[in-house]
Amino acid sequence: MNAEFCKKALEKVGNPNVLVNMVSRRVRQLNSGAGGMSRPLVLDVGNQGAADIALREIIEEKVGWEMPELVELVRATPKKRKKH
Repeated sequence: MNAEFCKKALEKVGNPNVLVNMVSRRVRQLNSGAGGMSRPLVLDVGNQGAADIALREIIEEKVGWEMPELVELVRATPKKRKKH
């Protein structure tokens, strides 16, 4: 995997965990050989590996993603018992 591609892709995504998930999912799609999703979305891939192709797709914004909104977790309050 090309270190320069990794740096540029991380600048686009912002979160290394999200980047790893995106690259791994795209590599699986590229290696599956099933239909249009297995074709690279960038030109001139030469002898690059699937991970480098996935990173280039992210850098060139050929692959989209959305970050979910952060939701504040709230601890449930225990219910009061009724006296019998």
